[in-house]
Amino acid sequence: MKKVQIGLVGFGTVGTGVVKILRNNGRVIKERLGVPLVIKRIADIDITSDRGIKVERNLLTTRVHDILNDPSIDLVVELMGGIEPAKTILLSAIEKGKHVVTANKALLAEHGVELFKAAHHKRVDIGFEGSVAGGIPIIKAIKEGLSANRIRFILGILNGTANYILSTMTNEGGKFKDILREAQQQGYAESDATLDIEGVDTAHKLAILINMAYGTEIDFKRIYTEGISQIEPLDIEFAKELGYRIKLLAISRQINNQVEARVHPTLIPVTHLLSKVDGTYNAVFIDGDAIGPSMFYGRGAGMMPAASAVVSDIIDIARNMVKGISQRVPPLSYQRAFLKQVNIKSIQEVVTRYYLRFSVVDRPGVLSKISGILGKHNISIHSVIQKSRRIKSAVSIFLLTHEAREADVRKALKEIDRLSITKKKTVLIRMEVPI
Repeated sequence: MKKVQIGLVGFGTVGTGVVKILRNNGRVIKERLGVPLVIKRIADIDITSDRGIKVERNLLTTRVHDILNDPSIDLVVELMGGIEPAKTILLSAIEKGKHVVTANKALLAEHGVELFKAAHHKRVDIGFEGSVAGGIPIIKAIKEGLSANRIRFILGILNGTANYILSTMTNEGGKFKDILREAQQQGYAESDATLDIEGVDTAHKLAILINMAYGTEIDFKRIYTEGISQIEPLDIEFAKELGYRIKLLAISRQINNQVEARVHPTLIPVTHLLSKVDGTYNAVFIDGDAIGPSMFYGRGAGMMPAASAVVSDIIDIARNMVKGISQRVPPLSYQRAFLKQVNIKSIQEVVTRYYLRFSVVDRPGVLSKISGILGKHNISIHSVIQKSRRIKSAVSIFLLTHEAREADVRKALKEIDRLSITKKKTVLIRMEVPI
């Protein structure tokens, strides 16, 4: 094989980065691979806008079929995003025997089963490093670097927008809505940031990591998901006072025959490395039975970090092509015959610690009444702070619990929130104390 020819579908931010890397680093890539990577065709709806890089006019097309029907194109890279027509394009490329690369986390989380089955049937490779944590090589780490390990748990900061908002609230102060608006103005958040701030984007990425870590194909919708839009400056302030920071975490751990799968705001100790991940950076903290705890840190989004991950997939697949092989490493880390169903633990059965903020009337005996209800539901108090400062005729009580079952906590809070002394719905934020 003298060269590997690529068809690029989607010439947006990441697609432009891929072209830049292949242009700027073409020589070093050829020295590592042995043959050049050549972009044969680029398809996009808009082929006239300036991307800041010169591309020959004959490479550009608005017709995806110019790529799919070209027998000289060995590998199709999908960077258009969304479910359709991306799914149909990838399945068509696979059916024609072309290897594929995508950074489409939503597509993989919701329809990955179909794509991986099709790739397995046609004996082609599928790369998706760019789908989780941007430029951090976490997919390759799980597939290869950690392949000798049973993965015991995963904790991840996987969304740069949410992390930027929470970091700014923590370090500079301010309200959620104001900082979200600033993030949108600075380009750190989309104009519609719902998927980011409500945890859906993080859940998509966690689904991919769970499938690889535990050799399964879980339904993304089974991941319990909460966003950060209800986090208030009060919670940030008192988390800091108690020695914690609030992060939107993706959490998974395997206990016996069950897997926890959840995304929500989480208090973590200021002494832990994850608490120090600020701005738009991402991090994944993994514990394997042989290696122990490891953390992977870097830029989780942006043109060049994401493009770096995509090109790394292209190079990996091209190495297989040069050797005349495919599927040397299974895409989900496990051989397909050994993929299995796992039981996802209900959020009601999760056992963890909790931060609770009560807004109550300033009256003797209030704390005693609350602690009595918590005790009745098997919830033990670790520490408590009562603030005399009035907020809309109420005072705040901040409380940390010992480990408790979610179902018990919810029953207790439902009872407490019905009391005449309670002015607002109790705020609940789960806690993690990683090793």
